[in-house]
Amino acid sequence: MRLLFIRLQWLFYVLSASVLLFPAPAYAQWYRLPFQTMGTQAYVELWAEDASQGKTLLTDVQSEFERINQLMSPYIASSELSQVNRDAATNPVTVGAEFYQLLQQAEQLAGLSDGAFDISFASVGFSYDYRQHIKPSAAELSSQQPLINYRLITLLANNQVRFTQQGVKIDLGGIAKGYAVEQAIGLLAKAGIKHALVTAGGDTRLLGDKRGRPWLVAIKHPRKADGIVAQLPLSDSAISTSGDYERFFIEDGVRYHHILDPKSGQSPSGLMSVTVLGPDATRTDAMSTTLFVMGLARGMAFIEQQPEFEAIFISSEHQLYFSSGLAQ
Repeated sequence: MRLLFIRLQWLFYVLSASVLLFPAPAYAQWYRLPFQTMGTQAYVELWAEDASQGKTLLTDVQSEFERINQLMSPYIASSELSQVNRDAATNPVTVGAEFYQLLQQAEQLAGLSDGAFDISFASVGFSYDYRQHIKPSAAELSSQQPLINYRLITLLANNQVRFTQQGVKIDLGGIAKGYAVEQAIGLLAKAGIKHALVTAGGDTRLLGDKRGRPWLVAIKHPRKADGIVAQLPLSDSAISTSGDYERFFIEDGVRYHHILDPKSGQSPSGLMSVTVLGPDATRTDAMSTTLFVMGLARGMAFIEQQPEFEAIFISSEHQLYFSSGLAQ
């Protein structure tokens, strides 16, 4: 009996030492966080092997969005965008490399799209208030619309920005959220995460698959609050949707929404939404806005010339149209 007790006591010491030497692993699982940022709802979901890392990365993603918001929001007086809008028509404004590089991307897409994508839409856009149902008068529109011209934005050496005409304003609303989504995914990838989803507003970026299954990304129905028109099985890609239902008001039967045609300073009416799929969210965000402005015929011709991108158009008649890569 005493021998049995000694053996059991010895076994207890061995097991205790094993626990000390090899602590119980933190079980891998999905970590999720919804949050508000950049004027919209955002969400991150990731698979982490360690609870501490998973929770830390969720807050890191939220912090990354807020960092970018502080740089690029037109509603924050200290943002670089606000500084540019205040001063660039008087003197060159020096901005950070990150902001400058995003302006370069916007300029490139403006040239590629013959001005369909134009961040100077804000020269008229700031005269709209969709919550208060306010739009520019005919006189205001007549004076402000000529200021929508990306060629009036000059990117100088040493990260300097200059407007060549008084009254020009810019807004990165057509590209900044996609950029923030892409930056957040880059942050997760750098931390060793293999499976993640980050979404903000209409912009989503997927890192890997959903552990052996594709992510299912829904395309919202443009006229039904909780409806969807399609679910796409995707992995390791980006998808962005621009629609006339995000910020809008209706007056005298006309829908005034936040996507403006640079040529008129008014909301185009031929489409209800455009969804773009591609390799990174910065580009899909900007491309979805571009195609919406272009309209169905011109937009379809344009997307067919972009080999890395595909698109789904929903016309004002509720018809779906697919670019050739998706139609197959």
